Amino acid sequence: MSKPSILYFDQVNDQMRALLKRLKPEGFELWFWHDLDEDERNARLPQADYLMAATYPLDQHILAKATQAKLVQKTGVGVDNIDLPKATELALPIANTPGANAPAVAELTILLILALYRKLPVLHQSMKEGKWLMWEFRSSSYEMQGKTHGLIGFGQIGQETAKRSRAFGTQIIYYDKFRAPAEVEEQLDARFVSLEELLQTADIVSLHIPLLPETRGLINAKTLQLMKKSAVLINVSRGGVVHEQALYHALKDGVIAGAGIDVWESEPVHADHPLLQLENVIASPHIGAGTIDTLKRVLATAFNNIQAAENEHHFQYSVNGITQLRTPISQ
Repeated sequence: MSKPSILYFDQVNDQMRALLKRLKPEGFELWFWHDLDEDERNARLPQADYLMAATYPLDQHILAKATQAKLVQKTGVGVDNIDLPKATELALPIANTPGANAPAVAELTILLILALYRKLPVLHQSMKEGKWLMWEFRSSSYEMQGKTHGLIGFGQIGQETAKRSRAFGTQIIYYDKFRAPAEVEEQLDARFVSLEELLQTADIVSLHIPLLPETRGLINAKTLQLMKKSAVLINVSRGGVVHEQALYHALKDGVIAGAGIDVWESEPVHADHPLLQLENVIASPHIGAGTIDTLKRVLATAFNNIQAAENEHHFQYSVNGITQLRTPISQ
């Protein structure tokens, strides 16, 4: 009897490959998409029992050819790289790993806020250039203490961010499609407000929402105008949530004070991107979940889910409403 197989799609370095091999469930074969030539891909894709991906696009063509697949396992939360309508049409369940990356993304959010508030990149570079700007930025640097932190999206990442932000002495307000339970609001001393009120009153606005049709371009020229001139915007969710051209003009024209951006409309970003030319922007290459600690949690959750699916015919964290494993399609 052949071993069940997992086809992993994202390109990996040697360290990541070793980690994947070490954490994979015993008794499973692990295939790497980027190791295969075109003929091998065409052969293996219809044979794979499970598909696994982080950011690699699993489009309708890949999903349609994966006729043996019982489950698609996303390593992470956002599933905008997977064609959900096609998967649902094929009765193919999609699962993610909610919560596993929340501490890392929350910590990056705080890091970006503090770095913006204390002009850290500018001062770091000036030191390397032999400058001693001890006094120049004091009148435009801030503490988090006493500020109002508005979180758009209050799921696990938003709540972990609020927990850390409160430790710096902020007031927490939030907006979400779904209001948090009263006990969560009480525990985090968080107040639910409308999106308009949040944008108008927050000193810090951070984004923790998925990219959906209704959230695409949520931060745009109109909503940026609602924000304080002294406010900073942090995007650690998905690039498409922010209209980048509108953000560029808002930052350039002083509509808001600064932005920390980890996610982009089109990735990777080229060095000539307009936002990268601005001194009041801190940029990072989609590293919100980029820690070894997160990686271990995410992979453990993903592999445990696949193992349970294979051995117990049960899995968790469906994101497309399908809770039963798909029966392989006959060839």
